[in-house]
Amino acid sequence: MHDLRLVWTPQKFAYPHITPCTDALRDVKPIPYRPFRWGQYHVTMGIRTMPWSEWIELDSEFTTYHRIRDFRLRTCGKNVLEVLPTRENDASGSVTVVGGAQAAKELAYELAEYLPRRYPSSFRIERLPSSAAVPSIGDIPLSWDGMMPVRTIEVVETGITYDLGVLEGLEGVRMGEEALRVVNGLTQDDFTIMIEGSDGKYYFQAGLVCVPGFWRMRDKIGMSLDEIHLSGDVPQFKEKLQLSMNRFFKRLPLDKPVVSYKYSIQAVKPPKPGAEPTTEATTCFPDSEETEVIDPNELGWALSHNGPEDAFADGRGHGTRPISHLSPSTLRLRTERQTLRRLPRTGAVVFGIRTYQVKVEQLVQERTRVAGRLASAVRSWPEDVAAYKGRERWEAVLLEYLDGWSRQEGEGGSGVCEEKGGLPYPY
Repeated sequence: MHDLRLVWTPQKFAYPHITPCTDALRDVKPIPYRPFRWGQYHVTMGIRTMPWSEWIELDSEFTTYHRIRDFRLRTCGKNVLEVLPTRENDASGSVTVVGGAQAAKELAYELAEYLPRRYPSSFRIERLPSSAAVPSIGDIPLSWDGMMPVRTIEVVETGITYDLGVLEGLEGVRMGEEALRVVNGLTQDDFTIMIEGSDGKYYFQAGLVCVPGFWRMRDKIGMSLDEIHLSGDVPQFKEKLQLSMNRFFKRLPLDKPVVSYKYSIQAVKPPKPGAEPTTEATTCFPDSEETEVIDPNELGWALSHNGPEDAFADGRGHGTRPISHLSPSTLRLRTERQTLRRLPRTGAVVFGIRTYQVKVEQLVQERTRVAGRLASAVRSWPEDVAAYKGRERWEAVLLEYLDGWSRQEGEGGSGVCEEKGGLPYPY
């Protein structure tokens, strides 16, 4: 049996100051990320240094996201939340990987420290008394700045209070799953937890993935970083990403979190007149009428692109069947803000995915030359990227619409402008 302590030694960490956002979440507008550029497309990791104060981004859509996330969690079970136990070895008897439970617990406590510092108007915490036993991992308390750990955290927007003390009475997978349920109630992000195995590779050992859109956690969990990308036919992964990505995960320091941005085009069904939000459901039927009401923009699952979630063939990119209800009014720009940071006690790398959606018809109204820029970016995709993103299914409708708006802004119908203008990347 491998000595798991040889993979990671728990470390103390001096957390930096977190700049508070004092506005109530209802007054915080979603950040308009537009992470595409004019001209040639390049396949890179695209990572940037992330300020600690920007680890988690919350906004006025918090309750809307939670209506969708809670519905998905309640109806889809382990399809959206799963924690794997320790893997003693693989089929060849050569790999040991720690289970994801302890890292999930550490993530819950990290958020309980971070969120009231960043959003003091939206989170209220109560700490354990000094006489209480101190929750810890590797003899390092689960708290910041030498304070007693958080016992309860209340989300003002939802009125729900989460008791972290419950985690201390649980063990193993069950404890990790409960920790991720707490995490779900605190943020708008999805999270995957990657843990280094005895072979030096990183494995997907726990996840809270409620709104993936175009992939399913059950197809990926337990895989190594390489397997995740290769099984999904990620364009040019072996040629341009594999080596640098593995090296990056191996070397990621505690004090240098990073961020990157991705985007895609998504078509959704036209809205049904008079539909009112509901949260009543008993089963996970992504194509059911109740799902259309709760999640009309298909944030959780891209039904219009991929068909029913249960029948999805992983690795097919964005599906192949025609989209019958395609028009500018049903097109959305879907962006992902992806964060990576290492947890100090478990050494796990936490991959956060915050998804944003905006109507294309709303996007072009911004008048920042964004229509021409998006058209240029879409046209610049190499064929393998275009196939992966399903471009042929919607490009005619999208590009004609964007070109029309480009002409109105004086950019020319080709979507390419000599004077680029506009806002800096990724806005």
